[in-house]
Amino acid sequence: MVTHMGSERVEMRKRQMQVHQEAAASVLQARNRMGNTPTNASNACCFCWCCCCSCSCLTVRSEDETIQRSTFERRTEGTTNCEESPKPTLDDARCWTMSFEKVMKSAAGRGCFRQFLRTEFSEENMMFWLACEELKKETNRTVVEEKVRQIYEDFISILSPKEVSLDSRVREVINRNMLEPTSHTFDDAQLQIYTLMQRDSYPRFINSSAYTDLLKSLEEPPPEP
Repeated sequence: MVTHMGSERVEMRKRQMQVHQEAAASVLQARNRMGNTPTNASNACCFCWCCCCSCSCLTVRSEDETIQRSTFERRTEGTTNCEESPKPTLDDARCWTMSFEKVMKSAAGRGCFRQFLRTEFSEENMMFWLACEELKKETNRTVVEEKVRQIYEDFISILSPKEVSLDSRVREVINRNMLEPTSHTFDDAQLQIYTLMQRDSYPRFINSSAYTDLLKSLEEPPPEP
């Protein structure tokens, strides 16, 4: 069973990588439209904590940081399945076929889509996207730096079991941005993962039995008291 699940995850990774080239092109086009070109230097510091070597400047963490980390982990877990998210109306659920944006703007849509991603062993994509959204809301510099570090360790590090699939260009952008962490450190990566979900997972979600069953359940009249 474990071997079977592992092979399915490998196949899912391969399928996701097939759409990376188009996703990367979309990111470049979006960045060109926004004029959002990173300007940070690339040789100011070592990234010991992201490369898994030991360095005294980044390996010592205070008790407060540990508390912040555990709190952040609980928040990034977010909604775990469709049942625990707000229940959509029939009209809401039908709107999800119109665009991926409709799904992502709906709490219920995100919950149901995330549950579907779990069946495809790619739930980390939604978890990463949600973590980036939470990061953008933060204004405290110390908290931002800790959240950036945690997101890197959870979703960017090649040693993480929840590593998301990013191309080399985006990884280079992240490494430059890590020199001066901000709430927008992962913007390019978030956009690429969004595009990946939109082009790869979203069409299968809309055509899945899970979505069909959801519509049927919403169409059924409530039982009489």
